Amino acid sequence: MNDYHAADIRNFAIVGHGGSGKTMLAESMLACSGQINRLGRIENGSTVSDYHEDEKDRKISIHASILHTEWKEKKFNIIDTPGYLDFISDGLGALRVGDFALVVVDAVKGVELGTVQTWKYATQFNIPKILVINGMDRENVDFDGVLASLREQFGPRVFPMVLPINPGPGFNKTLDVMRSEEIDYHTDQSGKYVEKPASGEYDEQVKTLHKELIEYIAESDDTLMEKFFEQDGLSEEEMRGGVHRAVQDQVIIPCFVTSAEHNIGVARLMTFISKYGSSPVDRKTVEGRNGSDESVEVALDGNDPVLYVFKTISEPHVGDLSFFRIYSGSIQVGMDLHNTDRNKTERVGQIYLMNGRNRDSVDHLYSGDIGAFVKLKDTHTGNTLCKNGLDIRLPEVEFPKPNIHATLEIAERGDEERLGTGLTTLHEEDPTFLYGVHPETHETVISGQGELHLQIIKDALKRRFNVNVTMREPRVPFRETIRANAEAKYRHKKQSGGAGQFGEVWMRIAPNDRDAGIDFKESLVGQNVDRVFVPSVEKGVNAACVEGILAGYRVVDVKIDFYDGKMHPVDSKDIAFQIAGKEAFREAFLNAKPVLLEPILNVSIYIPEDYMGDVMGDISGRRGRILGMDAEDGLQVVNAQVPQMEMYRYSTNLRSMTQGRGFHAEELSHYEFLPPDIEKKVIERSKADA
Repeated sequence: MNDYHAADIRNFAIVGHGGSGKTMLAESMLACSGQINRLGRIENGSTVSDYHEDEKDRKISIHASILHTEWKEKKFNIIDTPGYLDFISDGLGALRVGDFALVVVDAVKGVELGTVQTWKYATQFNIPKILVINGMDRENVDFDGVLASLREQFGPRVFPMVLPINPGPGFNKTLDVMRSEEIDYHTDQSGKYVEKPASGEYDEQVKTLHKELIEYIAESDDTLMEKFFEQDGLSEEEMRGGVHRAVQDQVIIPCFVTSAEHNIGVARLMTFISKYGSSPVDRKTVEGRNGSDESVEVALDGNDPVLYVFKTISEPHVGDLSFFRIYSGSIQVGMDLHNTDRNKTERVGQIYLMNGRNRDSVDHLYSGDIGAFVKLKDTHTGNTLCKNGLDIRLPEVEFPKPNIHATLEIAERGDEERLGTGLTTLHEEDPTFLYGVHPETHETVISGQGELHLQIIKDALKRRFNVNVTMREPRVPFRETIRANAEAKYRHKKQSGGAGQFGEVWMRIAPNDRDAGIDFKESLVGQNVDRVFVPSVEKGVNAACVEGILAGYRVVDVKIDFYDGKMHPVDSKDIAFQIAGKEAFREAFLNAKPVLLEPILNVSIYIPEDYMGDVMGDISGRRGRILGMDAEDGLQVVNAQVPQMEMYRYSTNLRSMTQGRGFHAEELSHYEFLPPDIEKKVIERSKADA
């Protein structure tokens, strides 16, 4: 491959709802440009992008794939992303380093949840969007209806650069608005076509749109606007010169039509991208932070290399691959780079350009380009690499919080080490997957973006790390507290031939404020108990709080006063007062009207308006409280508080309830008293499990 500098590079992410045809669109681009000889197919797992075993098995994209090719003397760095929101981390990473987003929409289904979400994320990253209505060869396509829904969702500036002439089965003809031509594509999947001037009704249709396009272009530039009025229009050269600016400013949002399955319409889309698509030059600087957390500008034309690692993946027989974009300077094999996040130096051993699993080795890359390193020592997703001596950190992607959780249990003892390695690796590859041992329930809990997400993790642990696990509902971290004052006196006395044990503790307890924790104090007077045993009593109390008393859950929000006791000059020792303190506290606790607290979640539910009644009724059935409603990005947002014990698998139920068009976010809010009837069942279940 030739050397390419920033102005001739096109970095873009192909995004959209699952099943809209993103992978086949990327495949067609590779076929058009001669990168591959024939189109692969999703059905038989032969596409360049979807090369992982789990993708072939499920016939969906699970990981982002980085592809490269050349078209019209431009280099394309294509990032094909998963459409299912369960795997949104790769989509966010791709949008973070892309210069524009190619948003793919299903020609039959139109705007879907994934369309709206990826559009929202692209807007947050401040990059332009180009729309592609794909699948124009299918039964029941409705181009006008889909275009209308796109304009309703994303604004009237959505502009059809291409119109389908014969939509539906056999689709192969389009009208090109900019060139006022009819394009007839070959039906051999080659992507080749013949052109002829638009005529008849098509000519009239194109002229109307062409005039509208010129008006939009004039709006994007004051100079062009003046010429537009002075000349009563713009010349073709002036119009074409203004298209790039209009796309960057989103004065127009170009919309194309394709059949990626048959490579129809893709070549002209690629030509538009090569001529008018964003390049790294359109964002000449990015903002970073230095070691003092001050804002610094990283310039594309800077001499010193600054890179951002947007994805890490462990490939069999290869090792860890770190995908990066260069924001400044150039890199070459053999140079040292400083990881400012980890404070480590990395030696560049190999640089690759990727096409799915295939790698092309290069010895250097210039600013604006995308590539991959192999086997860096301690570099992770979101890290910045730069020249030694620089201390710059580029902003990391903010990933959505998990909304589904499961407890992992190992099927075979002895697999703990492999499980730990697997979980660490999978989190490294996908930062939206979280895991850890819950500090209160002591279970290994994994968390993700959906049920499919967790199932893929389970499968990966088996396939890649040879660890069999089962998943079950996590234990809810209830807590125990009291609603009344109480006191107890407990004597621990043990005599067994040798040295004895003796300790007596007198204790008062009372309810504390919510979230105030355990407040242990002593008010001893006189010499009945040596103050050296106060820490021993506190240790015993803390042990009881961790173990739980009523149902085996952590004790919280109790005031404790160790006010008196007795000791023995020989037999009193640390362990004796630990036991006495623990048992005195347990006895007092059980006499102080003990109760269970349950965790309450703040939940935000994003749904189309049609499903409001069903969703709100379902929330009420889960003992939830509706706090209010908002609107955001064309969706209704229901804000509620719901007990955590009622939210297991809610993301799956919500998707089912809304035909896949709803999603939610959740976070812990506070703890409340558990209703007595439910409390009784929880206590009985805890005793049965003990």
